[in-house]
Amino acid sequence: MAKVFTIGEALIDFIPDRKGAQLKDVGSFARAAGGAPANVACAVAMLGGESAFIGMVGEDAFGDHLVETLEAAHVDVTHVFRTREAGTALAFVSLKEDGNRDFSFYRNPSADMLLSESHIGENWFAAGDMLHFCSVDLIEAPVKYAHKKAIALMKQQGGIISFDPNVRLPLWTSEEACREAILAFLPLADMVKVSDEELGFITGISDEAEAIRSLFVGDVKHIIYTRGAEGATWFSKSGDSVTVSGFKVEVADTTGAGDSFIGGLLYRLQQEGAGLSALDRKTAAEWLAFANATGAATATKAGAIDALPTLGEVEALLGNQRM
Repeated sequence: MAKVFTIGEALIDFIPDRKGAQLKDVGSFARAAGGAPANVACAVAMLGGESAFIGMVGEDAFGDHLVETLEAAHVDVTHVFRTREAGTALAFVSLKEDGNRDFSFYRNPSADMLLSESHIGENWFAAGDMLHFCSVDLIEAPVKYAHKKAIALMKQQGGIISFDPNVRLPLWTSEEACREAILAFLPLADMVKVSDEELGFITGISDEAEAIRSLFVGDVKHIIYTRGAEGATWFSKSGDSVTVSGFKVEVADTTGAGDSFIGGLLYRLQQEGAGLSALDRKTAAEWLAFANATGAATATKAGAIDALPTLGEVEALLGNQRM
């Protein structure tokens, strides 16, 4: 079976004890393992797929917790490195009444930023494997070049490259620096997941259809456009598209929901085994529905990795919608 690799940050989210409060007014927090690429690896593994996380954490208690959490989710941690040169990244979160979030990050620098191209093994990847990455660790640091090497090696094996920009502006020196990094790495991906909140920022285009078309650059053949509870649309470079409605659930916390969505999609791609070239409208619709259910199930619980659903929970949600 093909393996899903993810690369980038693993960090600790501190989730507030109540919704509707600004970060400065939150009295206490609960610790939760997170970081978008780590979340995706865990989402795939929790569903029963095979995944591995590539990254670096500190030689500290938070790093210990992250490695143990990944292992408990059955993620391959062979490629997780430890360092004493920086601590594990921390993110403090405030929750709005609707479950959406604001972040305050502590990583100047953090351990994830120190992963370098020398850490990336020449023989890690095999034909049919997948590599997923996000934009948080595309900053000007060693980890950016680790991404470049991993992507190049996966391409040499004919693997699939998946990119979720997952825009987090507080981590960048400027909006333009974030946008430039995303646009530089975008052409390297075969499949790109982008949200309705990110599309205009990334492309600078207000017209939705025109903005989607502008993302088909370089190797990009598939765009997955998500609109939260409103569902998602799969656009292909050929001009075809499939839209699937979302799930109405009681939202506790949207942390990790988007990562769970793409994890569900990569899981289905892994299980199918035929790759993106054999994708048809019926299959795309089935995969989108599955991904929507995976993301929705995650949003019903607090936290990121701790909230990820099992295959049984996703199938139950899909079954309820069909009834």
